[in-house]
Parts: sequence; structure tokens; C-alpha cells
Amino acid sequence: MTVRTVSSSPDPIRFAYWVPNVSGGLVISKVEQRTGWDIDYNRKLAQIAEASGFDYALTQIRFTAGYGAEYQHESVAFSHALAAATTKLTVIAAILPGPWNPTLAAKQIATIAQLTEGRIAVNIVSGWFSGEFRAIGEPWLDHDERYRRSEEFIRSLRGIWTQDNFTFRGDFYRYSDYTLKPKPGARLPEIFQGGSSRAARDMAARVSDWYFTNGNTPEGVKAQVDDIRAKAHANGHSVKVGVNAFVIARDTEEEARAVLQEIIDKADPEAVKAFGHEVKNAGKASPEGEGNWAKSSFEDLVQYNDGFKTNLIGTPDQIAERIVALKDVGVDLALLAFLHFQEDVKYFGEHVIPRVRALEAARERRAEAA
Repeated sequence: MTVRTVSSSPDPIRFAYWVPNVSGGLVISKVEQRTGWDIDYNRKLAQIAEASGFDYALTQIRFTAGYGAEYQHESVAFSHALAAATTKLTVIAAILPGPWNPTLAAKQIATIAQLTEGRIAVNIVSGWFSGEFRAIGEPWLDHDERYRRSEEFIRSLRGIWTQDNFTFRGDFYRYSDYTLKPKPGARLPEIFQGGSSRAARDMAARVSDWYFTNGNTPEGVKAQVDDIRAKAHANGHSVKVGVNAFVIARDTEEEARAVLQEIIDKADPEAVKAFGHEVKNAGKASPEGEGNWAKSSFEDLVQYNDGFKTNLIGTPDQIAERIVALKDVGVDLALLAFLHFQEDVKYFGEHVIPRVRALEAARERRAEAA
């Protein structure tokens, strides 16, 4: 069933991909993944994605190994390298309050913005892995406190980037007449965030440019979109929405479903269960006792961000129709993961994006005729 909402944007839906700057790919499985975490692979992937019609690339931030990710490149430096290897792609650097201070992050990102004509953004990750914080000696705050800190982090970033003599008095960060020069420039870095708890959605409705939600059905996404947009409107704010999805696009639906089954059949049970335990505990710590992964099954957890739930699995025609259905409920961006990134991103650009654009154009013509 197609769910419609008046929040659907007339603008074309945008596409982003998860940067595999962490080893192990984007599934917790021992299935073959022709995906590399090294810089040479990722530079080539960024160029393929840019040529294929992708707008954004999102780097990951991890400080410790786990769940198949033995090696992890740092996100801000890696983002700069990818921006330097491309000409149009905007790279989103994941930043974790705690290890980062807004002063350092603002200066790093402003410098990259100056060097890349503004093709840099940030994804503020409030934190879900308590073991990682303990390992690096960072305090692990209560759930809602992490989001309060993230909100102050975002307000500090935006203030530093837009004001001279910036002064701020928060519980976590304080500034007195601080002026950053050079600032990012005319193209201010966009601020992304994720999460599905009440605290995460309320923060997005107050301060973020973009809100990422885990994979979900159109009905599930619609509930979050409507909630966030209503609260943002009440705050005099606007926020765009991106949804996670794992794409398996093949010439036939049978081929695509077979790939999905192989990923699940070859999942690493211990790693999946450990990941599920960690993220579900993080969600239970919220006042409402839920989080991004509260209702995720073992099969869902094989993909880090519930990407199988979005069901972009099948033929190019099927996937294009499902992407437009997501746009109908207010999704502005599809954040995508793949099994074999370079070849799958190229296939997606050749066979899926043109179909999405054709469907969007046909709808626009019908709307104009009506």
C-alpha cells in the first residue's frame, strides 16, 4: 500500500552512500564483499558515485574494533581526501561529541570547506557504543544527556561558523568572544544527525538540517517524518529527512533475493548478537525505552542500520518505485549501502537513478496537468 503525505518535496530525491572507511563492509556477514576500506578503493568509489548521480558520501567514525570492523580510518581526514578526489560530491564527516570539541571540529571543517569550495558537511553522532567510550577514557553520559550535549555541540558549531565574538554558555561548552577566521565561506556546512528516540527527534526539530532514520517501511518512515516536521514547524525550523537502505539491485528479483539470503545465511552470529545487545541496550536507556533498533530481528541486525527493512531489493524498476514511495511520505534523501560498492554503485547509477528521475518527471507532468 502506498502511503501519501503532503510533506512530499517537489525537489528530486537525493542519494548518498555509506563510505566503507571501516573494514568489514556494511553487513555483519562472512559473505564475499568485493569492497575495500583503503583510500585507493574509496577514491575510485567516490569518483564512480559522483559520475553515477550521487550527491553525498557519509564517512563512518569508530575508535575501536568490533562486529567485523577491525580497522577504522578517521572520518574527517578521510572525508577531506574524498572531497579532494572529486569535483561535485559533498562528503559528510561523522563527528562524535566527547572525543571532539566543537572548537576543533569547527576549525577542521571550516578549513576543508575553504579547500573544497564548501563540499563538506558533518554528521553529529551522539553515541551508542558505551564500550568504545570506556576504552578511550571518555565519560559515558545518560541517553538524553548525550543528546543535550550534541545539541550544544551543534549550536556551538553554527555559532562559530556564522558569528564573530561568539559567546555561548551551556552545560557542556562555553565560549567567550571567540572569532574563527577563516569561516567556512558562503556555503555553510550542513548538519546531519541520526537517532529515533524522542530526544533525537526533538533535537532534529530544533537545530539540525537533516535527520537520518534507520531503515523502515514507508508507513514507519511517515510516522517519524510527520512527527519531526510538525515539531520543527512549531519551532520555526525546517529539517530534511534521509532514510537508510541496503540496496541489492539485480536483473531479476530472484537473483536479488538470493543475494540477501546468502548474506543472512553467512552472518556471523556472535558478532550480530553482540551488536544487537549493545544497540538495544543503548535504546533501552532512553526514557521511552526504545531506540533505532528496538524492534530489529536477528536478520535486520545483520545490516548495521536496518537497511534490509527498507526493501530496496529487487529489479531496478521495483527499487525505483519503492524509492519514489519513500519520497511520497516525505523522504528527501536515500542513504545507501551495498555489498560490492564500486560495481553496485555503478549499476545503481546506470539502472536505478534514471528510472527514479523518469518517475519523478512523470509525476510532475501529471501534477501540472491537474
